[in-house]
Amino acid sequence: MPLPLPPLNALRAFEAAARAGSYVGAAQELGVSAAAVSQQVRHLEDYFGKQLFMRFNNRVVLTDAGQAIHVGTSEALQLISTMTEQIVTGAARSRLVISVITSVAERWLESRLVLFALQHSNLRLDLRVEQDPVNFGRHNIDLRISYGSSLYPEMITLPLCHDEVLPLCSPSYFERNPAARLRGMNAVSQEDLIHTNWGPMFFSHPTWEAWFAKAGLGRPDDSKGYRIGSSSLVLDMTRDGVGVALGQRMMAANDLAAGKLVALSEITIALGEPYCFVYPKSKARKPGLQQLIGWLSQ
Repeated sequence: MPLPLPPLNALRAFEAAARAGSYVGAAQELGVSAAAVSQQVRHLEDYFGKQLFMRFNNRVVLTDAGQAIHVGTSEALQLISTMTEQIVTGAARSRLVISVITSVAERWLESRLVLFALQHSNLRLDLRVEQDPVNFGRHNIDLRISYGSSLYPEMITLPLCHDEVLPLCSPSYFERNPAARLRGMNAVSQEDLIHTNWGPMFFSHPTWEAWFAKAGLGRPDDSKGYRIGSSSLVLDMTRDGVGVALGQRMMAANDLAAGKLVALSEITIALGEPYCFVYPKSKARKPGLQQLIGWLSQ
């Protein structure tokens, strides 16, 4: 009896789009057009009868159904990749499975991981992009980069860094609100505020209400503006000129340096928890793990 499998080409396109966060990125990886990736994803959505991505401009974000499917798909494709390498080369390199939240993967980790991999060709780095909580045993995770120090009390937890938020906008925002260039937040309409809401399952993100209080401004109307659950998507919207957000300095560092984002004020609010390295005690001596932690801590 044949196995009940979804269309495999569609699964591959979906998995690539989930990792890349866009159809364009997936298309570049797979050597096809973005339209072809979009068509394959729609094919998969028709198969499951569920929406797998939320779309915003050129970005895609997994829905709950998409997240569930991505976990299994990513694991299966990783197993196939490892098996292929073992057959072709006769031996697999030492493998580190790194699990990380989406915003850190997209905004901070990628370039650092590439440089580390170039200097450690004896290691294979497998990256899983997923939200907390994660199952270390099921997915054989060696290292997790997570927000908060108390999610995994049975694991070894080391601080990576503390971050802070500050009001950010794009240069294009000044084109429709030129007064903001001179008067800063005093000239920003509350309809333009982008609110980051991580949801009830996660640690809270600093609010505009808290920032306005610290800045000595009137209390904002929470019913106005945009509410977004993804820190990475918040920065995308801000960079596209949609509005003004309390963006994380660490996550926005590259865009700030490139002039794609600008700060409307240097009044900041620290995040309530640090970003942390988390790993099982049994993995502490795994080849390459401590070197990777040291590299990322620089």
